[in-house]
Amino acid sequence: MKCIISGGTGFIGRRVVDRLLRETHYVGVWSRKPGLDKRTAVATHIWDPLSSGPEGTPPSESLNGMDCVIHLAGENVAQRWTPEVKRRIHDSRVVGTQRIVDAIEHVRHKPKIFICASAIGIYGNRGDEILTEDSVPGTGFLADTCRAWEAEADRARRFGMRVVKVRIGFVLGKDGGALQKMVPAFRMFVGGKLGSGKQWMPWIHVDDVAEVFAYAVENEVSGVLNATAPNPVRNSEFTKDLASALGRPALFPVPPLALKLAFGEFAQHMLDSARVVPHRLNEAGFQFRHPELKGALRDILG
Repeated sequence: MKCIISGGTGFIGRRVVDRLLRETHYVGVWSRKPGLDKRTAVATHIWDPLSSGPEGTPPSESLNGMDCVIHLAGENVAQRWTPEVKRRIHDSRVVGTQRIVDAIEHVRHKPKIFICASAIGIYGNRGDEILTEDSVPGTGFLADTCRAWEAEADRARRFGMRVVKVRIGFVLGKDGGALQKMVPAFRMFVGGKLGSGKQWMPWIHVDDVAEVFAYAVENEVSGVLNATAPNPVRNSEFTKDLASALGRPALFPVPPLALKLAFGEFAQHMLDSARVVPHRLNEAGFQFRHPELKGALRDILG
């Protein structure tokens, strides 16, 4: 299988590339900084989804003859939201996906598969409701962005492509994702639950995310897949298990006002509750390497 991946030099993208290479798939990467990937087995191409110049269009030679397109690139959501940051969050996903699909339309030998990242933010704040791939979207900026993002991905179906939309939860790994800012705070004895801690956190180990994308490449699935571990936990339980894994107490709950001062509008989404489960993967017999939070944290933190 010949695959081209946007964001292939990022936190998740590197794992997806490695996983596909292990199965001897051909892999190409789109990146704003392709020099970040030094692997000789990986073809690199310059593409910046937010560029208004020629670099904003994926090069046709990188698409022509590919079997599969995997779109992972997107502006980091976990930062203080200014109007400019919100524009980049939206456009890197929605406009970026639009530009890929438009580029596919103009290549002679079109890919057969389009696998597009999405996010659990599509479900919004839903309390204790169990959310599967069939649950309706929620409301708010992230939900609206995800809906538009997935709608652009679905446009690829008009070319006869198999389209998969992977809704990713809080990704845990050694060098990025949800733990990157949390671990230092806990190691300095200032970590704690967010707000009441009652909100559900649908987490997933980064290795399992890579396996989900490989599964979507190698199996005849289409539509939505929730890429979350089968056992979501509340924020209070996540906090307790993370503190235990680090040998630290969780002494200081973070009040909503402090989150608001640090992250602005994004703070509310840090307190949202989404009890997301990977129903379709479970039904298909997908084997998670790290189904339980304590085991995942032990693997990551040693």
